[in-house]
Amino acid sequence: MKKLDPTVKKETLYIALWTVILSAVMQSVFLIIGLWKPQVLFGNLVSAAAAVLNFLLMGVTVQNAVGKDEKDASQLMRFSQSMRMLMQLALCAVGVFFFDPVASILPLFFPRAAIIFRPMFDKRMGGEEKSE
Repeated sequence: MKKLDPTVKKETLYIALWTVILSAVMQSVFLIIGLWKPQVLFGNLVSAAAAVLNFLLMGVTVQNAVGKDEKDASQLMRFSQSMRMLMQLALCAVGVFFFDPVASILPLFFPRAAIIFRPMFDKRMGGEEKSE
């Protein structure tokens, strides 16, 4: 097994951090509106872990596909995407049926939100200096 690329590690930690932040915000909203219960917490934990694991596995797959020819890399990426989607559907189903449905589905979108926020924080933290 190859060593985890530092970029994959850094980006996964970034996604994990934002997932934790957005999960805390979601838990707070459930608490404020009076709908918080342990099922909200457990649904959030299962789906947030699935979302971060999905991102990590995607990064590892891209890392492994880099050294392959185009056809093999394409097949590897398609297979990985299918397996990761099945994993997320299975874990989401567990969350929806055994825990709170909203708290089980919403965290699956947190990595996408983190990716959207990325340019805003890179510019504030000096990200534009790197491009010069």
